[in-house]
Amino acid sequence: MKKTKIDHYTDKEALEFHSQKKPGKIEIISSKTMTTKRDLALAYSPGVAAPVRAISENPEAAYDYTSKGNLVAVISNGSAILGMGNLGALASKPVMEGKAVLFKRFADIDSIDLEIDCSDTNEIINSIKNFAPSFGGINLEDIAAPDCFIIEQKLKEILDIPVFHDDQHGTAIITTAALINALDISGKSIKEIKVVVNGAGASAIACTELFKNSGVQHENVIMLDRKGVIYNGRTEGMEQWKSKHANETKLRTLEEAIKDADVFLGLSAKGALKKELVKTMAKNPIIFACANPDPEITPEEINEVRDDAIIATGRSDYPNQVNNLIGFPYIFRGALDVRSKTINEEMKVAAAKAIANLAREDVPDEVVAAMGGERPHYGKDYIIPSTFDPRLISVIPAAVAKAAMDSGVARKPIKDFELYKDQLKQRLDPTVTIMQGINSYIKKNQKKIVFADGEDINTLKAAIAFKSSKLGIPILVGKKEKIKEQIKKIGYDENFDIEIVNSKDTKKREKYVQYLFKKLQREQGLLEWDCDRLVRNDRVVWASCMVACGDADGAVTGNTRRFGASLDKIKQVVNPRPGEIMFGLNLVVHKGKTIFVADTSVHEYPGSDQMSEIAISAARVVRLFGFDPKVAFVSHSTFGQPVTSRTKHIKKAVDILKEKNVDFEFDGDMQPDVALNIEYKNLYPFSNIVGNANILIMPGQHSAAISYKMMKELGDTKVIGPLLIGLGLPIEIAPLRTSTSELINLASIAAYSADVIDYKK
Repeated sequence: MKKTKIDHYTDKEALEFHSQKKPGKIEIISSKTMTTKRDLALAYSPGVAAPVRAISENPEAAYDYTSKGNLVAVISNGSAILGMGNLGALASKPVMEGKAVLFKRFADIDSIDLEIDCSDTNEIINSIKNFAPSFGGINLEDIAAPDCFIIEQKLKEILDIPVFHDDQHGTAIITTAALINALDISGKSIKEIKVVVNGAGASAIACTELFKNSGVQHENVIMLDRKGVIYNGRTEGMEQWKSKHANETKLRTLEEAIKDADVFLGLSAKGALKKELVKTMAKNPIIFACANPDPEITPEEINEVRDDAIIATGRSDYPNQVNNLIGFPYIFRGALDVRSKTINEEMKVAAAKAIANLAREDVPDEVVAAMGGERPHYGKDYIIPSTFDPRLISVIPAAVAKAAMDSGVARKPIKDFELYKDQLKQRLDPTVTIMQGINSYIKKNQKKIVFADGEDINTLKAAIAFKSSKLGIPILVGKKEKIKEQIKKIGYDENFDIEIVNSKDTKKREKYVQYLFKKLQREQGLLEWDCDRLVRNDRVVWASCMVACGDADGAVTGNTRRFGASLDKIKQVVNPRPGEIMFGLNLVVHKGKTIFVADTSVHEYPGSDQMSEIAISAARVVRLFGFDPKVAFVSHSTFGQPVTSRTKHIKKAVDILKEKNVDFEFDGDMQPDVALNIEYKNLYPFSNIVGNANILIMPGQHSAAISYKMMKELGDTKVIGPLLIGLGLPIEIAPLRTSTSELINLASIAAYSADVIDYKK
């Protein structure tokens, strides 16, 4: 298969991703335990009769006894799939599943995709009307205009749950937020600006309507389609939705319309706006070139002719990305939480204002950590919050919910908004924030990362994705012929531009041999030819030498051999950092809660002194990820009960920390449930760590490895790591048969560490 235009992957990889393990991207799991006969009796017959009767007597009870209140139907007929056109209902299913995944990941909303094989609007409306009682909201997607207008409008009239066509209103809300801030920065009044909208599809019309609802005057808006300006009296290519935005004007072309315009909104096609036209716009022009994947005009082209423009696009590689992901999950979250009957204009405007206001706020330290150490400031290049800003989940739903209440469409008003915002924060998936922050940082600070297992297919995929995602510069260790063969298997051209190194490079080999001989001749009594054999025959040694000798900034290895075997080779090349203890640290994320587990890979049975040092180093690393460290020394016992030799050992580690007067909270010994479950707080009120721990210091490597691997395999748990802490250079070791995405994470962390940690100290 040929490589797609998107460089992050090939078609073959995308197909493999969708087919691996369970085909598709979603599944349904039970929210209740179903282990006993009694459980089954309560869940189905005869217990299910009780909620059935309750709902028959009061339909609102469905929100209390079923999933309805947190369930959204993602619906399409496939008539306008992305930019590919009408490919049919079944072909739209991967996109709709993807939308369902985004709902879950960013707002903890359960979604079911429903593809309707029909082009008749009345049939589609009736179908949705008939199954709508099962859902708390309806998200329409990839339905061609004008059918999307007809379907949404009718459904909003006949249903008492939110109906939202994201292609229209999601884009409109984000764009309006951007407009509000762009006007503020440029010092222009929304009631006075002249706006040119190039495009008259669903998104363009929705944006224009929300602009007007936010204060833009109707007579100040000129809309164009492929035929030119939409004006009063035009008949060609017209329909009611376009006609609504027709104006009394003599203007007929984009060239005429854009002269002295304050705002250009493009939802049309690549190259639609020329530099020469940009020159004719008003002072401090606002240009939103939102055609995807290529905008109407690039920021570079604009900057060639104007230095006063405020620019937004639909692309992530430019500032001010207009991305619907900032909107739809959180808008539905707020609507569902108050059991709103609809998503009205007041709620859309509230969402737009909330997004705009968030960009103006001082960015707190936690957001800086989330964005890779970069502190954005409100201005021309920051008018829209980052997609991964962790504050979105608490800000937008709250604004939407309040607007629903104020406009009279909420059936379950929120009484305590501060409590509500705290509850919303708990829904956020922290791994999104953590890795996005790291990746944002390393994209601006490109590092060379060696992938030692270059012939391994997963490692190779990870290296290619690392390069294509612009996370850094990968270097592969291995035989060129073998790697090129593997590259072809993935679906790329064998001459894919990526550096391949091996011991045939005599100049590098000699340098590494001399480095290793100088280091090991006294440490281990190795002779020069011993070092030569190590460098020539072991890819881990070679990769480690590359980092040690400055030919690379970091390395990833281990995917094809045991962790301990890789670590032994690395330790021959690289010493621990002075005054530091080496240990493995895993990030474990389950249901929105992130914990750090140590030591997972180095010390079989760490002593009391070692455990205290691991705790100190772990706390330092956790702060780099943006967390306030809270350390629990975990055991089979809690505060000395039952008393065993290992309990005494752990208590001593706690006492050592007390003597050191460290700057983080800690306690122990305690069982893991006591450390993580706040319900135990009443039993042990004297400890601030009970129920609040985010760092678990394990009593032994065996218990640590068993715990996180069991959680990874049996639970809905994400694991990053183990990270090798305390080594004198940024080299990470992946467990055997690590997935491509996990390898990318480790490579990103190695690149991040190479820049933020001073390894010379």
